[in-house]
Amino acid sequence: MIEGRVAQLTLNRPEKRNALNIAVCRELISGFDRAEADRAVGAILVSGNGPAFCAGMDLAEVLSADQDELMALHERLFTVIDRARKPIVAAVQGPALAAGMGLAANAHVVVAGNDARFGLTEIRIGLWPAVVFRAVVRAIGERRATELSISGRFINADEALCSGLVTEIAKDPKSRAMEIANQLAAFSPVAMAAGLEHVAHTRGLAWHDAEGLNKEIRARMMASDDFREGVNAFLEKRPPRWPSLRS
Repeated sequence: MIEGRVAQLTLNRPEKRNALNIAVCRELISGFDRAEADRAVGAILVSGNGPAFCAGMDLAEVLSADQDELMALHERLFTVIDRARKPIVAAVQGPALAAGMGLAANAHVVVAGNDARFGLTEIRIGLWPAVVFRAVVRAIGERRATELSISGRFINADEALCSGLVTEIAKDPKSRAMEIANQLAAFSPVAMAAGLEHVAHTRGLAWHDAEGLNKEIRARMMASDDFREGVNAFLEKRPPRWPSLRS
């Protein structure tokens, strides 16, 4: 569903605490891909229907599933932040466990309710969060991600906020996340896409190794019609009218 310039992706298996089966993974990947390709979309909001955000993999399916297909789907889903050129905002209420925490870690902004709980609980069933681990490390650091992975413990919204996984805590996380998504969607699509490309492509690079890409992306943005419009709008004290949305 698209509301304004925000594409809403909603996990809708409340009876299963929004556990991720193959069908849901396919739908989420398709939803992200469609939102990325749609010029009318400026931001993506991910949320869960019901009292849980996502309890992780659907364990009722996992043993009988085609493991190659499952791995391919998980690899694509839990690296979506690397491909995203539009901001992803997650609204988390209740549990966000294992793969659910991985989904949250793949958002640029995470708004959590006071009842939110996070955890890399795979160790409890004899597994390791291998596919989501990289995204969680980027969000909270390797040492903390490792500790959560070896302990399988839960953290509440306050600890998740302190760790950097959560951006803010709100009484109504869905409403607040939508407000933020609308704010982000109002910015220049050209600048947003270039900025997120910069984040993805310079991650882990030394400054001198990233210098060429820094210059190329900055030059591309400064040569854009959106940048000229942004400067003129600032000088004229009016809201910008991004040419990239009109062409």
